[in-house]
Amino acid sequence: MNALNKEILRLAIPSILANLTVPIVGMVDIAVAGHLHGSGLFTAAAFIGGISIGSMLFDLLYWNFAFLRVGTGGLTAQAFGRGDRRECARILMRALLLALACAALILLIQWPFTKLAFLFVDSSSEVRQLALKYFFIRIWAAPATLCLMAFRGWFIGMQDSFSSMMTDLVVNGMNIAASIVLTLGIGNWEGLGFPGIALGTVVAQYSGLMYASLKVLFRYRNVFEGFSSADIREAFAGSGLRSFMSMNGDIFVRSLGFMAIYISIPAIAAHYGDLMLASNTILMKLLMIFSFFTDGFAYAGEALTGRFIGEKNQAMTRKSARYVFYWSMSIVVGFMAAYWFGGLPMLRLMSSDEEVVEASRQFLPWLVLMPLTGCAAFTWDGIYLGATASKGIRDAMLWAAAVFFACWFAGVGILRSVSPLPHDAPRYQALAIHILMVAYFAHLLARTVVLTVRYRKDVLQRHFPET
Repeated sequence: MNALNKEILRLAIPSILANLTVPIVGMVDIAVAGHLHGSGLFTAAAFIGGISIGSMLFDLLYWNFAFLRVGTGGLTAQAFGRGDRRECARILMRALLLALACAALILLIQWPFTKLAFLFVDSSSEVRQLALKYFFIRIWAAPATLCLMAFRGWFIGMQDSFSSMMTDLVVNGMNIAASIVLTLGIGNWEGLGFPGIALGTVVAQYSGLMYASLKVLFRYRNVFEGFSSADIREAFAGSGLRSFMSMNGDIFVRSLGFMAIYISIPAIAAHYGDLMLASNTILMKLLMIFSFFTDGFAYAGEALTGRFIGEKNQAMTRKSARYVFYWSMSIVVGFMAAYWFGGLPMLRLMSSDEEVVEASRQFLPWLVLMPLTGCAAFTWDGIYLGATASKGIRDAMLWAAAVFFACWFAGVGILRSVSPLPHDAPRYQALAIHILMVAYFAHLLARTVVLTVRYRKDVLQRHFPET
């Protein structure tokens, strides 16, 4: 195995191992909610729906601040490639201070934000009540969550996926343990019930923040040697800030596209009842398992592309992109088989409620298509981010959002016009969720096409004009 392949695996494997815990956390939260004993109006489907809508509200918030990770990673990788350690330090300081300012804003607007969000989210009163309870507890993790975005991007840019992995393992491991204990109890303590799921996330985020801070303090002390208040002021002035803010604008627009799609999915599903919302929530969690594997190679592509661009090495930039794709595509067949044979057992892990399991079974074929459809889109994202080619990924997401909504509105319009079933019939509701999945996969294909077509112009020619 040549040196580049070894470097890709060195960067990708820790990220994959850490990413494995991310869907596990989501699945544990769903599983804990799905195994809570219903009381009164709160059924298992309502508990799962509450987690889904509550998580969606945080997605709606935090995707606006995605630049704290993706912008930090690409710029740090390029500074690392140039050997500019002082700039690496400035980038982290800039990102952390911005993260704290953004977190303060989030805490200030939490109440009007929920009021506005539920003007557009259609759900039962039970799901809404549970979602708000979840939200107003978990919101206090905002400072830690946003700072961790900055730390993760910085570690990747520093070619240190191991530290990023360990941070994620601390966060996700603590999240799993704390959510289970705080919700279901331990020993003679019966636990807090549903609120324990949100409180477990708060405990986990601050545990991860403490770990990441200590990691930088001890491992990267030389990077910050001689760092002063003047460096902090310089971090918010000059070309470095302009580059950062320029990326932020594009990434913000990209995040709006992401939000429009990923927030619409549970919002649309909620319109068709708690059972369809629970089924769609479980399906999306299972779909994302593959993306977390592919993201490991995308992070490797981000780190290496940024580093080789910083070194002004065109040959290695092209070669690293090609090799990252080889590795990313190599896991597609295995995942298709895993989804085909393991789909039903995965469903049963997610909920013990037979009604939820049976409703979800009809959507299992979509799992098998995920690896083949999503691989290239996720991998290209990493390469573009390493190249700080923010306009390309912005435009790709805008096209993808347009395709998603065109497919959804066209599909549901046809369904309404041709189906003799009443809109509240279970079969009609299931067909609507199938159309929703068609729209989701169409958006992945749109991203792949746009990013493939624009690679030469947005990545290669931008940094190597002689190409």
